[in-house]
Amino acid sequence: MASSAMNLILERIALFQFTPAHCAQARGMLGWSIEQLSREAKVSADDIQRFEAQQDVADEVRLALTYRFEAQGLVFFPGFAPGRSTSIKGTTAESVERGNYAMAD
Repeated sequence: MASSAMNLILERIALFQFTPAHCAQARGMLGWSIEQLSREAKVSADDIQRFEAQQDVADEVRLALTYRFEAQGLVFFPGFAPGRSTSIKGTTAESVERGNYAMAD
């Protein structure tokens, strides 16, 4: 199990790499509406709309979106469109449940 310091580092990397443009592009790649992403990531549709409009949302919302897309095999790098991971070994829907991550204090 990773330490809380390592979890914080990984969360910060995910937050840095995932942009509002990535969110809209990833939804398009998967054919998901805002409403479907809302159900999948367990965040409000309003939060998704705000994020894609480049407005502030809580880090926890951004992480939930990032992790949900990553569970679908997508990867994110600044300045590039989302890509498909060549290996999503070990990634399951259960691994991205909200209780499995939280912003470190």
